[in-house]
Amino acid sequence: NAIHVKADLPGIDPNTLDVRVEGNRLLLRGERNFDKETKKENFYRVERSYGSFLRAFTLPHNIQADRIDAQYRNGELNITLPKREDA
Repeated sequence: NAIHVKADLPGIDPNTLDVRVEGNRLLLRGERNFDKETKKENFYRVERSYGSFLRAFTLPHNIQADRIDAQYRNGELNITLPKREDA
């Protein structure tokens, strides 16, 4: 009855996350800011990658774009893309 998309996005501020449908594509866009680094005399360490990202998924034509639901909780984005009843 629906397509479910799950994306693990730890450390992403949900207010800066852009989720949209353009034509028959689902676009996920965001940016992870540089957060944690350690500099000492003998080493330099960064725990997590950072920067902007964009993921695009081609959707089938039987999706009801006006009924798409997205929930972001604890670093996990869950998107439900309901199919048309005639599909």
